[in-house]
Amino acid sequence: MVIAIGFEGSANKIGVGIVRDGEVLANVRETYITPPGEGFLPKETAQHHRTKIHDILKRALQESGVTPAEIDVVCYTKGPGMAPPLLAVAIVARTVAQIWNKPILGVNHCIGHIEMGRLITKAQNPTVLYVSGGNTQVISYACKRYRIFGETIDIAIGNCLDRFARIIKLSNDPSPGYNIEQMAKRGEKYLPLPYSVKGMDVSFSGILSFIEQKARPNQKQQKRKRGSAVDERWTDEDLCFSLQETLFAMLVETTERAMAHCGSSEVLIVGGVGCNERLQEMMGIMCKERGAKLFATDERFCIDNGVMIAHAGWEMFRSGTKMSWEETTITQRYRTDEVEVTWREG
Repeated sequence: MVIAIGFEGSANKIGVGIVRDGEVLANVRETYITPPGEGFLPKETAQHHRTKIHDILKRALQESGVTPAEIDVVCYTKGPGMAPPLLAVAIVARTVAQIWNKPILGVNHCIGHIEMGRLITKAQNPTVLYVSGGNTQVISYACKRYRIFGETIDIAIGNCLDRFARIIKLSNDPSPGYNIEQMAKRGEKYLPLPYSVKGMDVSFSGILSFIEQKARPNQKQQKRKRGSAVDERWTDEDLCFSLQETLFAMLVETTERAMAHCGSSEVLIVGGVGCNERLQEMMGIMCKERGAKLFATDERFCIDNGVMIAHAGWEMFRSGTKMSWEETTITQRYRTDEVEVTWREG
């Protein structure tokens, strides 16, 4: 049996997870929450992680019932992510690896999401839609790599949702995206927004700029109907509904195109935005029409967590992957397709 501990801290979540041969033993996580209308800055986020990491590590060890002596490998998020938070967590991982005299592995954050999704859902060889605050990618596995078929060419979908939540002063507790999702459920009217799919890639910044004009300054905007003296008002709920519908339709389109190209019959949604029930519903409709199957996880595993880093590191360790001490650094830009996937066939 191999036991791996994983440290995740690439953005505003700090987490420690412990796995043993695919079994989750501990999954402890804290979120840095800022006031409404404010985002999280790298320096302050790193400070939050530094103040929380020691307690989270102790809780994870207690929850798992595992001692440091029983741990076989220490894993941490190498990237992508925000540099100061990544560095804060990497320093802790490197320190405990030295104290415990254990090998250490730097894990690609995106691959952590994918492997955790495959473990929990039992998806075999899915087309992956990876949607989070910092990443938006359509991915499929081929020839020892996770190949990126399409991605955002500007901002990630989670970033787009977060920034719109700041515009309309939504709370960041538990997350801006979750609160937009709840607002969207009360939306009644659809505002046509720019639809920006460029081949297999998507663009969200223009949509955000357009809807920002509708949301400011009074959070209710008027649009005069052509040939009518009646004003139509867009509430915040309508705008959240319209934004979700447009962004998710773009993602479903590009995912379906990748499925057709690969001959795939499975879709796996991973990343924090993957918790969104409306996204899962829309993707499920597409999959049903294609005779395919949809796989998704709940907030325990789709939101950034230490378990996904531990499990991906566990896969790497078992397949013989090793890292020298000099390689255990961080990088803000760590592409999904840079990693050789040594633990999968084909």
